[in-house]
Amino acid sequence: MTRHKPPNNDRAASATTRSGHAGGMPILVQRDPYLEPYADSIRQRSQHAAQTAARLTGGKRSLADFASGHEYFGFHRRNGHWIFREWAPNATAIYLRGPFSDWTDQEDYALKRISEGGVWERSFPADAFNHGDLYKLGVHWQGGCGERIPTHARRVVQDPVTNIFCAQLWHPSKPYVWGHPDWRRPQCPPLVYEAHVGMAQEEGKVGTFDEFRDRVLPRIVDAGYNTVQLMAIQEHPYYGSFGYHVSNFFAASSRFGTPEQLKSLIDAAHDAGLAVIMDLVHSHAVRNEAEGLSRFDGSRCQFFHEGPRGFHYAWDSCCFNYGKPEVLHFLLSNCRFWLDEYHIDGFRFDGVTSMLYYDHGLERTFTSYSEYFDATVDDEALTYLTLANQVIHDVRPDAVTIAEEMSGMPGVAAPQTHGGAGFDYRLAMGTPDYWIKIIKEKHDEEWDVNELFHELTNRRADEKTIGYTESHDQALVGDQTLIFRLIGKDMYDHMSVFDHTIPVDRGIALHKLIRLVTLATAGHGYLTFMGNEFGHPEWIDFPRKENNWSYHYARRQWHLRDDANLRYRHLAEFDRAMLDVCTAFSLLRTSEIQLLWQHRSDQVLAFRRGSLLFLFNFSPGKSYSDYGIPAAPGKYELVLDTDAARFGGHGRITPNQEFFTQPLQNAGESLSNRFKVYLPTRTALVLRTADRQPE
Repeated sequence: MTRHKPPNNDRAASATTRSGHAGGMPILVQRDPYLEPYADSIRQRSQHAAQTAARLTGGKRSLADFASGHEYFGFHRRNGHWIFREWAPNATAIYLRGPFSDWTDQEDYALKRISEGGVWERSFPADAFNHGDLYKLGVHWQGGCGERIPTHARRVVQDPVTNIFCAQLWHPSKPYVWGHPDWRRPQCPPLVYEAHVGMAQEEGKVGTFDEFRDRVLPRIVDAGYNTVQLMAIQEHPYYGSFGYHVSNFFAASSRFGTPEQLKSLIDAAHDAGLAVIMDLVHSHAVRNEAEGLSRFDGSRCQFFHEGPRGFHYAWDSCCFNYGKPEVLHFLLSNCRFWLDEYHIDGFRFDGVTSMLYYDHGLERTFTSYSEYFDATVDDEALTYLTLANQVIHDVRPDAVTIAEEMSGMPGVAAPQTHGGAGFDYRLAMGTPDYWIKIIKEKHDEEWDVNELFHELTNRRADEKTIGYTESHDQALVGDQTLIFRLIGKDMYDHMSVFDHTIPVDRGIALHKLIRLVTLATAGHGYLTFMGNEFGHPEWIDFPRKENNWSYHYARRQWHLRDDANLRYRHLAEFDRAMLDVCTAFSLLRTSEIQLLWQHRSDQVLAFRRGSLLFLFNFSPGKSYSDYGIPAAPGKYELVLDTDAARFGGHGRITPNQEFFTQPLQNAGESLSNRFKVYLPTRTALVLRTADRQPE
């Protein structure tokens, strides 16, 4: 067994895996002997999760059944009448307020405390409320009171004049009828298209669910992706937060449309074969009191920790108390709610690193395994994540969960039976950081293919990862997209197919090479942010005071991709061809990558994955004729050429070439055969073994 080396950010070195138990040792430890000193800690974490689940359920029901608070709290129509429940242990009185009460506290709308734990309840006749009624709660506590939006409100709307948010009773006479009620996610490696509904439109405005369904979903399908990841779905008062300062966890953001319109979008995606996952923000919550959970019942510690631990100073937000049963009930029910109500196919959990450590992992490099098991780790948060994965996969075994985790905590994406937290995948967050680093700090001639291959493949062998070159993080104002880093100001004037400049030619060539080598070495999935597949030229900047509340940069310029006279289409067509090859040859189903050749001074890299051979020449000035590549004996056929004219290249490679290996006489060669190939500068070729056809 190859031993793990100390981790480098999110990528620890590989180890040969095996299954089963030996002497009661957790499988996580069996697969990584460097974890042996921490075996007891790993066992204790698993035991703590099991014990917590047992306490929550009382051993009388499943954890998935326990996670059904959304069917108990809030407004519900039951047996011909309305019933409303809320949890507010510090409250002394609670009133429903709305037009039905002239927005005042009236006894006819007073809730009654029904438990010492702080549950409040009231039944109302069927005609007491109507679909579309606005409402809030008047919450009183010792020494004060405030107007609050119910914790389980399923719809929250903002008044366009006053900008005040309010809950809205949503109970249409005709409930949505799903066109594909039993649709299940195909068990294939996820090719994720990260998207934001509001800024997915060309117009300078907030886009809608309907517009995304009709205009953007077809583009995602055409681009070759099989999963769409929706950002900013949970209601958030500040649009510019990108949806990461959530106020109402059970409400789909009304700025994009109605619940039925979101369901229609998801239905349409399923009809097109796309899985839909969403960003789930359980790492923190907005500290707004009028809109969110902060001081809901007058207490600062109802949902959150008291004191400094309850405040995330870097994000200006509140931190959940994951050790509190009622908070676990709230968050676990929120996981199930989106699966049940909206048929979501999984989640990307935001800010997992921030959850795992008391210091949120800020300003730390995580270079030692001991940092994953010391006193800075929040075991209660890790327990919550473990239970959340259990609930999600019990309710929907086909659902996918992805952890945004950058510290490299072992076991985050390992099964719970192995001693892990149960995520299906973790994001390879070090990869985009690496690309930014070498583009910023090294001349093209200094790119080291040995280092590059190591960085792209240096990950835990026992956990699945999703690779990417850039996500929304790299597209935000204050940062730069990959294409803009490569081309710079020439993007504004020289992207015509009739205009060739050195910066543009360089940028387009490297953009293709970087994306191809990232996909080819990605662990088990791949992700892009909308527009990056065709090199969207501008950053993202949401409307704010500093830009005079402009939507100019909060949109996507699809016409650039569609214009036959612009070079953006070349990048889009290459991205599609790259994914087609990946899918046709089941590339990401094969985790083993065999290094064939790497030459630092030539800047040539070659490796094999499955039935495909990937050849890269990163040199900015050297093309190689008859370059020898070691390979298994046989015939190889060209299936993808980054230099093809249809991808904006120079067309220096003859299409549909075949390559035949010849035996070598040198006894020291690890591979006894080699074929020769023409490798132009800044070009990559993908070959397939002739005896393997696309699947």
